[in-house]
Amino acid sequence: MSSEKRMWTAIILILAILLVLVVGGEIRNGLAAAQLSKNATGGPTSADRTTAEGSAATPGTAQAPEIQKPKPDLSNVPDGPEGEAIKYGYELMNKTNTLLPDYVGNRLSCSSCHANGGMDDTSPYLGVAAVFPQYIARSGKVITLEDRINGCFMRSMNGKPLPYNSDEMRAMVAYLTFISEGVPVGIKERPWIQKNRIDAYRNMAEPNLAEGEQLYQQACAACHGQNGEGTGPTTGPALWGPDSFNVGAGIARIGTMAGYIKRNMPLGEMGGIKQGGLTEEQAVNLAAYILSHDRPDFEPKVKDWPNGDAPDDAAYITEAELNKGFDPNTAPWYKGYAERAIKAARAAGGAK
Repeated sequence: MSSEKRMWTAIILILAILLVLVVGGEIRNGLAAAQLSKNATGGPTSADRTTAEGSAATPGTAQAPEIQKPKPDLSNVPDGPEGEAIKYGYELMNKTNTLLPDYVGNRLSCSSCHANGGMDDTSPYLGVAAVFPQYIARSGKVITLEDRINGCFMRSMNGKPLPYNSDEMRAMVAYLTFISEGVPVGIKERPWIQKNRIDAYRNMAEPNLAEGEQLYQQACAACHGQNGEGTGPTTGPALWGPDSFNVGAGIARIGTMAGYIKRNMPLGEMGGIKQGGLTEEQAVNLAAYILSHDRPDFEPKVKDWPNGDAPDDAAYITEAELNKGFDPNTAPWYKGYAERAIKAARAAGGAK
């Protein structure tokens, strides 16, 4: 190639390079101007997009408003029939056995366990109307608030179910609805509810009934009677015998009775023991002593937990468990405890 051709080739290459640089610069300047214009008019920047993407990637950071514990005031019930029903419902809660003798088979009231009509913290009803209808494993189905009320009539009060369309049932539902105001319907957990349950029984080879009896005489007998006969539905409910709850009641379970005792009893200092002052093991021993006595039976109990999922401290053995091959002879002491106590008492001539 001649020197002249090489010169022109070099010139063309240089011009091409210059053209690329100029065009590229113009493109970059145009893009920058467009970005500035978008920012000036409020368009999202890359930083904005990153922040938005980061927020989208971490859902649930916003806190749901805390559900407040209801603070019902019976002096503020509505005027007219609704208010009268609410007040009647409250009265029924506290005087269940005297106002409904045809439906209560012992000397207990709703307030025997749920103090002050369930407005006390021992085992409160506050918000209960919002959690029904609800699936209950013991029933094996979804039940209504009315079903739950009647469950207590048949078990805890050893009686008969109230007619669903009765004035009394409507009044009790009206009252429970009133003390549940402000609680979202369908709520699963109420933050203010502390379950009366302990599981210390699982770590005990057997209960110490002698200690349980000693604790009973020391801290319980003054209110509940020397022989568990009770002094009144709200002053000291009967804990065993014909005037107490039957074996189908939830509190006939060791873990539930012990939990109720541990958290709530005695209501005032008694025999040097303050409320909540018992150890979990002491509470189990005291619960076992109370449940070792005779009490009313509940024949339909064998149909409970129809799916065979009865808890390990269920007070009795169910038909569904037996059908699944459960052997009561290999069960721990706390399984079917109250049921065995009833059989032992009656075999010894103490049938009620």
